[in-house]
Amino acid sequence: MKRRTFLGTAGAVTAALATPVRAQAWPSRPITMFVPFPAGGPADMFGRILARGMTAQLGQQVVVENKSGLGGVTGVDAIAKAAPDGYAIGMNSAGPSSIAPFVLPKMPFEDKDLALLTPIALVQEVIACSASLPVKSIDELIAHARANPGKVNYASSGTASITHLAGELFKTAAKLDIVHVPYRGAAPAVQDLLAGQVQMTVLDISVLLPHIRAGKLRALAVTSKTRSALLPDVPTTAEAGLPSVLSDNWYGLAAPAAVPKDILARIHAAAVAVLKTKEAAEPMMAQGAVIRPMSPADYVAFVRQEREKWAPVVKAAGVKSE
Repeated sequence: MKRRTFLGTAGAVTAALATPVRAQAWPSRPITMFVPFPAGGPADMFGRILARGMTAQLGQQVVVENKSGLGGVTGVDAIAKAAPDGYAIGMNSAGPSSIAPFVLPKMPFEDKDLALLTPIALVQEVIACSASLPVKSIDELIAHARANPGKVNYASSGTASITHLAGELFKTAAKLDIVHVPYRGAAPAVQDLLAGQVQMTVLDISVLLPHIRAGKLRALAVTSKTRSALLPDVPTTAEAGLPSVLSDNWYGLAAPAAVPKDILARIHAAAVAVLKTKEAAEPMMAQGAVIRPMSPADYVAFVRQEREKWAPVVKAAGVKSE
């Protein structure tokens, strides 16, 4: 699991934060922000909020371009291969950045091709089940699954997605025989969960919340260290006796590594400034996001920690790309 490490990018970008701005002409035209997932989902919403704020910060329009595929890898690859002139930036996330390197036989880009700038949002996830399932707590779900080995199916947003691996974490920690059913995105997974085709899932709180509030799905635990302000009565997995089941999803900002250092510094500063405004933070938090901007060095360290967490899960579960 030593296939990819971050080399040098953090130091270069961190040093840039103290560099006087030289490229006064930048930006002189619109900037493209690649979002590596389809329109309408949480990543798209976070990207558009950030793009609006950065448009105001930089004085040039930041235009979102959805570029989905391969669990987000296609969009991140577009960032890595874009012209390094500061006019192409984009979002990276947990799947393509901390899971895909251990699943795909070959990544289309290398770590040295990207400058990681800052997280945008960490999104809490929820273990939820159909309201028709006769369980009202994690303990009851575990008991039901043990009484029905191989008969409880859990939906994910796709093979090797963070929601897939969160299900595997739960399965291993609780010593269960439950069956993974991958979907092409969260929306069809939720649709089948509502229809009773699958019995449970682990998905972003923003995706599940309307159905939980409508009483169609039952929230059993939040897979975070702290409870969600949106579901204050739902315990964390640690409170439910499963402290190892932690699977916050996350989205961040990246750029081609060869972008001039002073421009990287301006992009980072603009993004952080936006994330500190209530206009950006409030709608993100309403979707279950935790806003935690970082320095580039801290962000690189964070992604490294995420890889160290998910690599053994991928290996133990035998997860392979489709």
